[in-house]
Amino acid sequence: MSWNPAIEPGCPDEVGIDAIETLIVPRSRDLGGFEVRRALPAPKRQMVGPFIFFDQAGPAELLTGQGVDVRPHPHIGLGTVTYLYRGDFHHRDSTGADKIIRPGELNWMVAGRGVSHSERTTAMARTGPNSLFGIQTWLALPESHEEMEPTFEHHGREALPVIEDHGVSVRLILGNAYGRFAPATMFSETFYADVRLEAGARLPMPDNHEDRGIYIVEGSISIAGREFEAPQMMVFRAGDRITVAAGEKGARLMILGGATLSGPRYIWWNFVASSRERIEEAKTEWRAQNWGEGRFDLPVDDRDEHIPLPE
Repeated sequence: MSWNPAIEPGCPDEVGIDAIETLIVPRSRDLGGFEVRRALPAPKRQMVGPFIFFDQAGPAELLTGQGVDVRPHPHIGLGTVTYLYRGDFHHRDSTGADKIIRPGELNWMVAGRGVSHSERTTAMARTGPNSLFGIQTWLALPESHEEMEPTFEHHGREALPVIEDHGVSVRLILGNAYGRFAPATMFSETFYADVRLEAGARLPMPDNHEDRGIYIVEGSISIAGREFEAPQMMVFRAGDRITVAAGEKGARLMILGGATLSGPRYIWWNFVASSRERIEEAKTEWRAQNWGEGRFDLPVDDRDEHIPLPE
């Protein structure tokens, strides 16, 4: 689509409010020192395109010596994206990946048949007060890739395409939108981007994807004359031309979506699959702790502890 849309149906004052198919108010959880808001899965919407899990962590300010320690834990049937606005994480996984992720960078871990990973605040960040603010998402894999071998990709800020125009800045994290392509390997049609809007700036949603949603991280946007403030997610009707306008303080958004998958997914703990059988197999193998002999191993340099299977 053209980046600068014509003022036709799709501009903020002309699109109908019924273009919003689902409005989601995230559920909040206090994890002791910081808050997590979960938008997906929601009671009326399991996925937006392949996106099946969407959490906002923070914003939080941590004291010297404090940090986040997510011990090694397993995944199947999905890809994970950690995207930070502030703070850092030391990512280790059973593919051998060992990377520090910083704001504006992409960690793309594809679990396939089975992977484990840990995420911890770096030792350097703990030497003083530090911040945590970011989004973690899971993308369900198509059935054809659920049993693939796990993979990991890291892409720095400079590798992610940036589109800027008239008070709009879009950093494309995954997939394709507005004629640009992000570098990470995708397994189904996808788009995911970090958007900054100055006050009054307009953003046309990509019109080449079946499922499209917006998550308001900060500020507010208006659609059909109605204002929506952070934190909320809205999912739009397929096929409608949608343009949103930032409120008087501007807005920061995550836009997401893509092609719908062939059917719903089962979710249990950190496992996503198109069949209950795959989940039961994964539960049995993680419980057995036969590292390196089946679906699961532990990260090479983080093997002293792990999160046990919930009872």
